[in-house]
Amino acid sequence: MAPTPLPLEQMPGASAGYLPAGQEGGPRINTMSMSVLIDFIIQRTYHELMVLAELLPRKTDMERKVEIYAYAARTRHLFTRLNALVKWGNSVSKVDKSSQIMSFLDKQNMLFVETADMLARMSRETLVRARLPNFHIPAAVEVLTTGTYNRLPTCIRERIVPPDAITPAEKKQTLLRLNQVIQHRLVTGKLLPQMREFRIRNGRVTFEVKHEFSVALTVMGDSPNVPWRLLDIDILVEDKETGDGKSLVHALQVNYIHQLIQARLVENTNALSEVYNCLHYFCQSLQLEVLYTQTLRLNYERLDDNNITVEEYVPGVKLTVSYWRDLKSELGYRLTVQSDPSEIGRPLAVVHVPSLGAKESAEVADRAVRSDHLSMERLIVHTVYIRSVSRLSDLKLEFQAFLKDVDFNLQGTPAILTVPVLSPCLRAEQIHITIDTHTGMFRCHVPKHLDCPITDDMQDCLNGDRSKLPALLSELRYWITHRRCEKTLQHLPATAIETLPFLTLPEQELLQAGRHKIYVKLHRHPNIILVVQLKEKSAMPNEMEYTFHLGFVVFQKDESDVVDDSAKQLVSIVTQPPSEIPKFYTKLMRLIEFDTFVATHGPGTEVDEISPHKRKSNGDILAPPAKQQKTIFPAYFIPELAHVVAMCDEKIPFLNLAQTLSKHRIPHSGLQVEANATSLVLKILALPKPGTNQAATATGDSKPATAPASSTSTAMPKIESHVWDDLMRRVLSISVRSQTNKNSQVRIWVVEFVFYSTPLQSTHQKEQGNRRTVYLTYEQANHDFSKTVEDLLNDWSKIVYLYTLVHDFSEQLRNKRLSLGDMLVVKSYSYVNLLLGYGPKKEVTCNIYWSVQSHGFRLTFVGGISAVNAHSMMRDQLAQHLNQQHSLTSIAHILHETYNPMSSIAKLPVLPLLGIPRPQVPVLSFCMLPQSPCLMRLTYQAVYCLELRFRANRLVSIRDGASSRFERNVIEEFTPIQGLKAFLSKYVDESAVYRGRAPHDDDNPLSPMGMEDNFGGPSSVAGVGAGGSSPFLGAGMRGPQSPRDSGLRFPAPHTPPSSSNPHTPASPHPSAGGGGSSAQSHANFNLTSPPAPHMPHQSPGGLMPSSPLNPQPSPHMVHSPGPNTLYMQSHQDSPFTAMSPANNNWPGSPSMPRPSPRPGQSPEHKSTGGGGQGVGGADRGTRGTLNRPWAGAVPTLLTHEALETLCRPSPHPNKDINVADMSPLERFLGCVYMRRQLHRNIQSEETLTALNSTEPGVVLFKVDGLQCQVMLNPMHMQSLHLKVTQLPPMPDKPTFQLSPDDLLVIEQYFDTRVAAPPYRPNALHSICRLLNQPGHVLKDFVQIMRLEMKPELGGDQLKWTVQMCMRMPPSALPIVPIGNACVVLGRMKILFFLQITRIPYNGKDWKDSPSLVLPIVHDIGSNVTQVAERREQIAPSPMMAAASALLRRFTDFGVQQNQCSLFPAITDLLTNLPLTTDLPPPPSNQAIGPPVGAGVGVGVGVGVGVGVGVVGASPNPMMPMQQLQPQVGHGPQLGPNPGGPQ
Repeated sequence: MAPTPLPLEQMPGASAGYLPAGQEGGPRINTMSMSVLIDFIIQRTYHELMVLAELLPRKTDMERKVEIYAYAARTRHLFTRLNALVKWGNSVSKVDKSSQIMSFLDKQNMLFVETADMLARMSRETLVRARLPNFHIPAAVEVLTTGTYNRLPTCIRERIVPPDAITPAEKKQTLLRLNQVIQHRLVTGKLLPQMREFRIRNGRVTFEVKHEFSVALTVMGDSPNVPWRLLDIDILVEDKETGDGKSLVHALQVNYIHQLIQARLVENTNALSEVYNCLHYFCQSLQLEVLYTQTLRLNYERLDDNNITVEEYVPGVKLTVSYWRDLKSELGYRLTVQSDPSEIGRPLAVVHVPSLGAKESAEVADRAVRSDHLSMERLIVHTVYIRSVSRLSDLKLEFQAFLKDVDFNLQGTPAILTVPVLSPCLRAEQIHITIDTHTGMFRCHVPKHLDCPITDDMQDCLNGDRSKLPALLSELRYWITHRRCEKTLQHLPATAIETLPFLTLPEQELLQAGRHKIYVKLHRHPNIILVVQLKEKSAMPNEMEYTFHLGFVVFQKDESDVVDDSAKQLVSIVTQPPSEIPKFYTKLMRLIEFDTFVATHGPGTEVDEISPHKRKSNGDILAPPAKQQKTIFPAYFIPELAHVVAMCDEKIPFLNLAQTLSKHRIPHSGLQVEANATSLVLKILALPKPGTNQAATATGDSKPATAPASSTSTAMPKIESHVWDDLMRRVLSISVRSQTNKNSQVRIWVVEFVFYSTPLQSTHQKEQGNRRTVYLTYEQANHDFSKTVEDLLNDWSKIVYLYTLVHDFSEQLRNKRLSLGDMLVVKSYSYVNLLLGYGPKKEVTCNIYWSVQSHGFRLTFVGGISAVNAHSMMRDQLAQHLNQQHSLTSIAHILHETYNPMSSIAKLPVLPLLGIPRPQVPVLSFCMLPQSPCLMRLTYQAVYCLELRFRANRLVSIRDGASSRFERNVIEEFTPIQGLKAFLSKYVDESAVYRGRAPHDDDNPLSPMGMEDNFGGPSSVAGVGAGGSSPFLGAGMRGPQSPRDSGLRFPAPHTPPSSSNPHTPASPHPSAGGGGSSAQSHANFNLTSPPAPHMPHQSPGGLMPSSPLNPQPSPHMVHSPGPNTLYMQSHQDSPFTAMSPANNNWPGSPSMPRPSPRPGQSPEHKSTGGGGQGVGGADRGTRGTLNRPWAGAVPTLLTHEALETLCRPSPHPNKDINVADMSPLERFLGCVYMRRQLHRNIQSEETLTALNSTEPGVVLFKVDGLQCQVMLNPMHMQSLHLKVTQLPPMPDKPTFQLSPDDLLVIEQYFDTRVAAPPYRPNALHSICRLLNQPGHVLKDFVQIMRLEMKPELGGDQLKWTVQMCMRMPPSALPIVPIGNACVVLGRMKILFFLQITRIPYNGKDWKDSPSLVLPIVHDIGSNVTQVAERREQIAPSPMMAAASALLRRFTDFGVQQNQCSLFPAITDLLTNLPLTTDLPPPPSNQAIGPPVGAGVGVGVGVGVGVGVGVVGASPNPMMPMQQLQPQVGHGPQLGPNPGGPQ
């Protein structure tokens, strides 16, 4: 059938439709989706192909070909048809549209036909019989108007409508009348006693018999002949255990009983009795049935036939159940539930065999049968309970026969009989006897000791022969006592055991085999055994008596092992070497019996014989307080045993220690009990003087005294007799006690020394009273009491030796003339340690104590809150000085005088640095090497050495430590510091150095010979000078004196007064005939050869007081700090001319020294002298002398303030060099080191030519066309400067001439980038290699330097800033090792590294700017500049590749003829290098920031400079940089592409 066309409204795209929504475009009939069709075709093709694959192998070749051809033809035909169908599908929309129009027209036609048919059918069939009814208008009017209809027939009312109900009043009156009738019938009739409980209500009477039934009756009239009418029956019998809450009687059974009783009520005259009899018999039978069912269920589910069995069951009559069938009894144990004939109502009763009392039997029935809960289980349980109580009561009587005055207890459910075996006894320790409810057998146990082996025997005895019961109770009593002993010793250092491994049993009767004793092994005393004998009291068997014996044992491995008599001593501790065979067997040596009463009733002992639960309260004076009287020991605790064990454990160490003290001949008072029984104490009466070997005299076999740990033998302090007597008077008592460490639970000895006050008054809060205590602790774990006594004597020596120092020091401290109280404060003196506070705020401390190991005094230094204690570095030297001098006053002066200089020295950095001299080898910047308390050597980078001597009057002398003090040679390990004297002279303070000099002495300067004192030499520390024992104390503790004082003698001058300048060094040769100089000459002079200028010189005594630090003082040669004015005047074209002192442009530099006899002023002090000698020949001689190599060997005196200025970090004097703060001394030594490395570099490089210079300290060399001069800044000597001069051109060889501006850029770059901190010599290698380049190449490098120092010269078109790397940074390609010089020359090529940084834009910060290190290679011959690439590198970074491509493009198109391509290529790179997103962030070890230009506002153009600095390995020696303000100017733009994009 053709598909029905859809209406036009249902076609897609129709504007409106006439069909309901959802019916447009319905599915076509017999249509298929194109995808399904294609799927079918593919599946069919695949299926046929798989069939061919399975069938063709079994056919011949020709058949296979035919089948394959047929398959191909069919498939081709099928897909051809599919192709035609697909092509036809392009025009199918028109066909669908036509079919939809036809379908719509057919449907419209069908609607018209159906409408006509329906109208015809209605007119012919439906409307023919249609008629209107005759309406009942009267009825409608009546209903609508009145709401009722009264026209119905009356038969309906009579037959259907019921009559009206009676009123509530009539109903109430009727029920009251009916109640009266029922009450009358009950009064006049016969009523059984069981039915006396009833209630009349609402015309009915309800009878209720408890636990059986409830019945309701009524009467139907008031006539006496009207029978009772049964209304309701309710059965009250329930089964709450097995009934599951359901009714036991079915409703049909209740109806049957109801009909039966109602029938009997009509005929019977005694109707109510008939009702009771019927219902009572039924309910009683039902109860027996319930009990029987419960018994069967108990027997089936929980109990077996051996426990409970139904012997007889007669329904409705009785039920007999037997139990405890395992018990052997004649009658057996059973119970019977039946009617009780003795009572009127014949209720159920329980009959027991054997019989129980009437009271118990009735109680059982009431509990189990006559109750709401009818239960056979409750009946049996209660019966078993009564039986158990009866049997236990009989057993109790048996126990009372042999246990008198014992409180038995029978209670609980199930019933338990408790029998105490000891007195007192815990309930958990009593014997609990009960009866098994299932079997009726006796069961007994001890709850606290469930593993007791005696309870099984006792249980068998209770169920069998009871004659053994007393013996078993006695054994149990001993067994429990053993357990009590173990429990008592649980928290004591002892263990209770029952036997000991004896090889041969001892002869003592006590130690024979038996169970009535225990052995107690003391953990801390393995050779001592406590034997506790147990015995029952005859009068009270339940009470135990304890007898204690102390046994001394030794251990054997076999019978042949011989034990010496020394093992019998109390002190002896028998130990065995680890290599021997273990000794398991025990041998008893001695056995001592304790008097129990004496042992437990000593001083303060509260163990009482009467009862351990009570305390004495009958007026005993020694009784504890009332709160302690309430203390009750638990019954399992045996106080006698605990006390004896504790007494042995505590007293045995004291006895061992007392015997050891007696062996060392140390008197003591024996073991005592302290007041109020607080502890045991051993009083030592006196201790020997240290140095006397008491043990050696006592035993004669002690070990020799241990040699001091120090290699240098020091004399032991001498103990004067008056000092010893004073100490003995202060010692009040020496007590030895024993305590337990709370943390480690180890017992320790506590020795208490009580002293009367101290000779030193300290500021400590706890040291203000007259009673001073010292506590010393020693461990007891090793059992080596000889070592404990030796340790005590060693600690006593600490107290004595320290007291010898303190005794003398206290007298000097009270002497106000010495002013020791202003120098220090005694913070604490505890007889063992002396804590001194000193310094400006007295907050740094020095702890002095005696060391037994080193046999000398030791010092420890601790810093304060706001200050560090720099004396820690010379702790050993101070200790050696104290051990030699034995004077605290000397140490106090040394600490006071050296605190400030040591604090200044401590500010110098001591961190290891890399790159000096090799990049991978760390070298310490400064290293402090103390030689003596007042002599210190200070090394710098293991190259230079300074020798510092601390002198009195706040002065410090500094000399070059490379110069030997004993020979003319230089120490091999160090190098002399050139210019040290001139540098130090700038910090000399004349007012302090020349304090006390007479005016006429200025014209007579002495020779520098003797400027060195003899303190600090090889023999000076141990020796005592003429001025006293301390380098800071004069003879007789005198203060500074005037040079005119007759007490001081000046040595004769060695040189004539040829010059009035005291800074001019005199002749180093002393006069041979100086009579006064022989006594003051240096003790270590080698007089076989003429003294060298660097050897020690004498100093006058008018500068400082006479002391070992300066025994023979003389004038000190202090040199002028002024600059080399002759050099400045001869170099007018130098860029440093404007920085001369006359212009005062150097920050922090001193002014020009004016003519004065004393021109040596500190840089921080202005000159105060007026007119005099000008700058002339004398000054020239001074400068020449100061820069001599041997000038540093002559000491220079500086004040503490000057040394602080020298060592304290401060900003760089050249403000253009922005680096971290560094001390002036480190900057000076760094510059000298850099100058030395430059000199060595010049000698090693073939391209550099060294030139001779007349100026000392100036490095002069030349390169191709340039002469370079490197010198220290003459003003402050803390920076290196380069002076570059263009050499005149040679006639035969033309040279490229650099402009003066280019030379100035090279000098500024050297000052701020190469020779600036951190000082790395490899940067000098790089700059020297750059200076040796041809002139046109060097010109471009100068342009790069200028662009680095002044980034604003690049203008706005530069996107990147540039920095030249003088050393290899770690972020670059590993072409050159890190830290080495990164300018490499070879084969007319130069390799160098540039670090470029992106200028921030769009509001970005410098820290977010990417940075890149580029290796650049410039070929001088071919004039090509490109990026260096390693051959093994596979894929360079995107930025590196972009830079390389940009330089190659510039080489191809941008190079101009007769022009070096280096700077134009770099400029093009900085201008046009794009920023790729693939560039990684800068490494973490690089600090990104803008660079610092050489000057501010010097360049032209507009721009903002940026740069990158690498911490530790930056491309130049600059530290973190600061951003410059944009410099605005007008001028031509540099670079080949001035108009490039920004």
